[in-house]
Amino acid sequence: MIPEDLRYTAEHEWVKVDEERVRVGITDYAQRSLGDIVYVTLPEVGSDVVAGQPCGEVESTKSVSDVYAPVSGEVVARNENLTSRPELVNTDPYGEGWMLEIRPNDSAELGGLLDAEGYRRLVGNDEGSSDA
Repeated sequence: MIPEDLRYTAEHEWVKVDEERVRVGITDYAQRSLGDIVYVTLPEVGSDVVAGQPCGEVESTKSVSDVYAPVSGEVVARNENLTSRPELVNTDPYGEGWMLEIRPNDSAELGGLLDAEGYRRLVGNDEGSSDA
């Protein structure tokens, strides 16, 4: 499941671009690789994040993995539901399992993200796309 309307990072984050902010989560591929998510750590609203640098963690029954900022900017929202319901990342990674929203410092950074086809090539998935 790789929605066509999103952008992606090589570290398996998805990015939904809005007018003044981007919403970020981890991909279906990432959540399946991690297994059952049991804890999510996210930056505080108002924090600055740097593209390509860790900005949170996802803990699963298998391991702990970093969440990387896809762009530099200010965190303007975070999904507080993940505090009590981290399993949303597994059950709805592109919807209710979103993680944070960032107001980018430079929208040109978005040009460096992968489109759905590029992400499919990265993960070796040439299955059909989904508009989830």
